[in-house]
Amino acid sequence: MNRILVFLAVAVFSSTLSLAAEWVELSGGDTLDGWKKLGGEATYVSNNGVITGTTGPGKNTFLTSGPYGDFVLEFEVRCDPDLNSGVQIRSHQYAEETPQESKPNRMREKGEVYGYQCEITSKTNGENGCAGNFWDEGRRTRWLDTTVNAAEKQALYKPGEWNQFRVIAQGDRIRSFVNGTPIADFRDDRDTSGFIGLQVHSIKQGTGPFSVSWKNIRIRELDKNENVD
Repeated sequence: MNRILVFLAVAVFSSTLSLAAEWVELSGGDTLDGWKKLGGEATYVSNNGVITGTTGPGKNTFLTSGPYGDFVLEFEVRCDPDLNSGVQIRSHQYAEETPQESKPNRMREKGEVYGYQCEITSKTNGENGCAGNFWDEGRRTRWLDTTVNAAEKQALYKPGEWNQFRVIAQGDRIRSFVNGTPIADFRDDRDTSGFIGLQVHSIKQGTGPFSVSWKNIRIRELDKNENVD
């Protein structure tokens, strides 16, 4: 009887492992195949597995892939200290000109990007930003985890160096980790799926150019009931 129970336990465990999705590499080599640029006129290149975005004229620019729903996303990023950047998740484009939710007098153009953005903080954010917290880009334009101690958590981010990010989106719960330390952990039911996007923020005329680079970008899709830390 004990042997039967052990056999069943092993079978269930093996079945669970086989159902887990595999990691998919999103950066590698010298190609941007599978990515689509939206928004402004920043440029993106891929070289030896490093995707680098460089500022250009115009508004925020995003290099996008997806859509994805529930997932774990990991990447390393290095941003010029004078540039603001972020990574969109479960994001979208406005299908038509739309009033911005947080400021209805401002009209968002057709095609503009909106949705959850995992912040990559730099000097342009002043004291309000925090690497790893989430900003609702182009919509509610506010921080989504109000419990994050920005002064404490921002100290974990290394300006101008490579930083490791991990984002878990599962159901209505969204979490982030920067250099191995938990940052944001909140619930929001606005978006259950959408594209991811590597942001190059707009800059003031006469400044720059600045750049931001990503490497080792990979994603693993999740089951809603899967345990993941």
